[in-house]
Amino acid sequence: MLISRKQHQANRENAQHSTGPVSPEGKAAVRCNAITFGLRARDVVLIHEDAAAYQQLWDVLESEWQPQAPTEKILLERMAVAHWLLMRTDRIEERVFTVTEPGARQFALLDRVSAQRARLERSFSTAMRELKQLQNERRARTQPEPVQTVHTEPAVTTPAHRPAPPPAYVMSGAPSAQPLSCAPVSPDTR
Repeated sequence: MLISRKQHQANRENAQHSTGPVSPEGKAAVRCNAITFGLRARDVVLIHEDAAAYQQLWDVLESEWQPQAPTEKILLERMAVAHWLLMRTDRIEERVFTVTEPGARQFALLDRVSAQRARLERSFSTAMRELKQLQNERRARTQPEPVQTVHTEPAVTTPAHRPAPPPAYVMSGAPSAQPLSCAPVSPDTR
């Protein structure tokens, strides 16, 4: 839909009056307006959540996995965020039980929470598998190739140490002989 030049000019003039909050109090009040929920949210830890608890979770995971490369750190972050959001999902589920009256609405909300939990658990597991794979590949690259030693003992050629000749295989030409994995062919009775 196109607007007239006059309306466009009026919109531009009105936009000059709205510059957003200026004071620190105003900025703090609107700080969380654009927070999105999910794995790539801008702020993982919400205002009412404990940032130190998230940092402790990160520290525990980092000390366990000891990421070296940037990709390993990204996967570790995905694991930490997924686990943090799983804990949030637990609190949401508890709230649905305590606040929402039993019935179709509660069932629908619990179904959505359950689906979110499954996605987060899958994200955590996938990131953990990928991190393990990357770390195994990195370790394999850094380990030196084992040195092969040449065994120089003379070969023993006594009759007792000669390998046995391969068995002679005889193929049966009989039409009734069938391989063990196939059923015998039955005649067509049409």
